[in-house]
Amino acid sequence: MEIIDFLKIFSLAFIPLFVAMEPIGILPIYLSMTRSMNPAERKAVLFYSIITATAITLAFLVVGKVVFILLGITISDFQIAGGLILLSIAISDIVQTARLVPEAAVSSGIGIVPIGTPLIAGPAAITTILILEDLHGFAATLAALFSNLLIAWFTLQWSDTIIKYIGANGARGISKVISLLLTAIAVMMIRKGLEGLLI
Repeated sequence: MEIIDFLKIFSLAFIPLFVAMEPIGILPIYLSMTRSMNPAERKAVLFYSIITATAITLAFLVVGKVVFILLGITISDFQIAGGLILLSIAISDIVQTARLVPEAAVSSGIGIVPIGTPLIAGPAAITTILILEDLHGFAATLAALFSNLLIAWFTLQWSDTIIKYIGANGARGISKVISLLLTAIAVMMIRKGLEGLLI
């Protein structure tokens, strides 16, 4: 029964984080920025991007509450602020016809910025992690985080094959649907934050 309970909590943490990290939406950008690279350079970019995203998200997961205490921020405060940030990010992505992709120099450094952060470990993912840790606990959030990082790695590793089947427009379409889900999650966070302040 404990395993079933954990899996239920894990799913509640996994889905919002998957929506926030949006690995499918990153595909067109990743392919555009690495199209002139050879396989070895792409491998280096992928390595640095996942390492960077892991380090940033883990850091916020571990020390997030300490920062709250030092700054005198309550969870309700952060839920409202985080929900508003997520809502603005989601609305911006929904109304955008296409993401602007800068021309990148052929360097593994783009794996750190902008792919590792802010594309994988961006404001939406960081905000979601901090809120999920309070809602569902450290263990479930950590498991959900590593699962999503693994999915991000797999998606970028097999980006050519995936984009071949769904196409760049298909990836953008999926990204819009994911952004719509993120909008609903953002509203839910704001609602929970307001409930916490009023109770």
